[in-house]
Amino acid sequence: MKKAIKVIMYGFIVGLLCISCTKKAEEKTTPSKEVTKKDAVIELSYSIFFPPSHAQCKAGMSWASEIEKRSNGAVKINVFPGGTLTKAKGCYDGVVSGISDIGMSCFAYTRGRFPVMEAVDLPFGYPNGKVATLTVNEFYRQMKPKELDDVHVLYFHAHGPGLLHTKKPVKTLEDLKGMKIRSTGLSAKVVEALGGVPVAMPQGSTYEALQKGVVEGTFAPIETLKGWRQAEVVDYTTDCNVIGYTTTMFVVMNKDKWNKLPEHIQKIFTEVSDEWISVHGDVWDDADKEGRAFTEELGNSIITLPEKEGLKWKKAVDKVINNYVETAKTKGIDGAKSVALLKELISRYSK
Repeated sequence: MKKAIKVIMYGFIVGLLCISCTKKAEEKTTPSKEVTKKDAVIELSYSIFFPPSHAQCKAGMSWASEIEKRSNGAVKINVFPGGTLTKAKGCYDGVVSGISDIGMSCFAYTRGRFPVMEAVDLPFGYPNGKVATLTVNEFYRQMKPKELDDVHVLYFHAHGPGLLHTKKPVKTLEDLKGMKIRSTGLSAKVVEALGGVPVAMPQGSTYEALQKGVVEGTFAPIETLKGWRQAEVVDYTTDCNVIGYTTTMFVVMNKDKWNKLPEHIQKIFTEVSDEWISVHGDVWDDADKEGRAFTEELGNSIITLPEKEGLKWKKAVDKVINNYVETAKTKGIDGAKSVALLKELISRYSK
C-alpha cells in the first residue's frame, strides 16, 4: 500500500515538473505582445516634377530609398514623378496643403513669391551645378528667409550654367534680338535684357513648343538637351557661361507631417538630406556632360562666345542684377546683401 502511494506521489510530482517546464519553454519561445507588436509604418507621398527617366528624379528616388533603408523600413516614401501628383507650378502649394507630404520643384515657376530665394537665380556666371547647389544651401542657412516658414526645408539643389539653345545660330546679341525664347523666373529677365522675347513655360512643355516653332530657342542648362530630349528639336547651343544663371530646386516637407515624425526619424531625414546636397550637385554636372555629348552626337553645333562678345552679354545682364536689388528694397529686403553674399559663396565654392 505504501509502495503504491509512493508511486502515485512520484507520478504527481513528475507531472507538475513537466507542466512547469512546458510553461517555461512556451514563455521562451513565444514572444510577448510588446515584442511582437510592430509600430505602424510611416507612409509618405513625394511629388517630383522631373520625369522618371531624368537623373534628378532618380537622385530624389535614391534619397527616398536611403531614408527607408536607414529607418529599417519604419518609413515608406511613395514617389510620384513627372508631376503626376502635383504639377511643377503647384508642387509647393501641394506640400503646404497636404496634397503631397514632400515635394521637389522650382521656385522659378512662381515668380515673385520667394523674393529672397530668387536672388540665387541671377546671372552671376555659375561655373557648374555643384557650386550652384552648395551656394544655394549655404545662402538659405545664412539668410533664413521667412518666405519658406510654411514648410520644413529638407534641402535645395541647382543646375549648372543656363545656356542658350536655338534652332538657328546665335553668335552675337544682334542675332538674338527679337527671338522668342522659352524661359522661367529670372531667366525671363535675362532674355529680355539680351534683346530676346521671353516666353514663360515649364520644361515639360518646351520640347513641343520648339518642335512646333512656338519658340525659337530656350534658356536652360545643357543637361536638358538629353534629360528632356531637347537636342532633338534644336540645332545650336550658344555657350554663354559668362552670364550662366541657375534655377533653384527645393525639396520641402509638409510642416505638420514633419512635426509629427519621431525625433530619431527626423534625424535620419536631416542626415540623409545633408548628404544628398552633394549627390545632386554631382548629378547635375554629370548630366551636363551627358547633355553636351548627346547634342554633339546628333550633329548639333556648340558656339563659344569670344571674350569681347561675352563681355557685351555680361554688361547687358548687369541691369537684371541691379533691378533685383532695387525691387527687393521696395519689399523691405536687403537685395544688395543677398547679391554680395552670393558672389562671395560662388567664389568660395569655385576654388
